Amino acid sequence: MPAPDLPPPHPLRKRLLILEFSCLAVLLLTMGWFSSQNAGAAPLNPAWLIVPALASLGVFLSFIGLMYLRWVATAEASNRFRHKLVFSLLALTLIGVWVYGIANTWLSLTAR
Repeated sequence: MPAPDLPPPHPLRKRLLILEFSCLAVLLLTMGWFSSQNAGAAPLNPAWLIVPALASLGVFLSFIGLMYLRWVATAEASNRFRHKLVFSLLALTLIGVWVYGIANTWLSLTAR
């Protein structure tokens, strides 16, 4: 029995996957580098935290983009508004969690 023809993937899917895993690699590398820094040495400049913050933002945004392609772009026209509404609420929640985490990290560094 032949397999049914699958629709071709969205052109942005491959780029979003590359972005997500590249940012994830950068995030893991910076976490490893930060943990290897000697506590007795000079303290780490807080400006270095921009690198993992931007990498985590890249992971979140590419994840949200892939979710959009999976849920909204493939939805039928009759259900598309409902899918967009639910997706928008979920995306805002995820971005809000990211902003909350970055703000708390920054405030904990400046509270010394």
